Amino acid sequence: MTWLALDASGSQAGLAVLADDGTILHKVFAPTRPGLIETLPLLLEEATKTHKISQIAVGIGPGSFTGLRTSISLAQGYAAAANIPLWGIPADAAYAAAFPQLHRPLWVVIRARKNRLFLLRDGTAEAFADQDIPRPSTPIALAGDAAAETTALLAARGFDVLLTNAKAISPVWTALAAQSQAARGLPPHPAQPAYIDPPEAKLPAGGLRPAPQ
Repeated sequence: MTWLALDASGSQAGLAVLADDGTILHKVFAPTRPGLIETLPLLLEEATKTHKISQIAVGIGPGSFTGLRTSISLAQGYAAAANIPLWGIPADAAYAAAFPQLHRPLWVVIRARKNRLFLLRDGTAEAFADQDIPRPSTPIALAGDAAAETTALLAARGFDVLLTNAKAISPVWTALAAQSQAARGLPPHPAQPAYIDPPEAKLPAGGLRPAPQ
């Protein structure tokens, strides 16, 4: 069984192909901007030319609106065309797959925008202002693109925090998380984007243009 995984929730998109034993058969990265909509299908085509895919996993965030919509739509289309299972993998599950022997809870901290963070912990996702990050009740580890600054903030307040070296999701972790769920007999998680804040796009002041005749 061969697994293909996509993740475009952060500043770069990644694609990986793994054997069922976790061996990495193919891995490639590309910037999410500009041109992800054109680039990602080409990366998928290249990977599937030399590997027969049995399962596909895709990161569902939270993260980049454009990256998530592009990668999830592509994964959904490929899974439907190939008639194979599709696994939606939240960001915290992907990061957790990178540290299978971690002996403390893992908090994933993602920069939403200036002075605002997304925090994923204990299976929940919430948004906080930087200074309002919750107090951990036990020793914790932190991952994510805002983990370093959050670690420094909590350490300055006297909490036992461990900064990991995981700043961005690797598609390998996305595949490993899906493999772990499958090995435990869990059904595929829906491949729908995990939003914490609503999209910031707004309707034009004059409303939408009428449909063409």
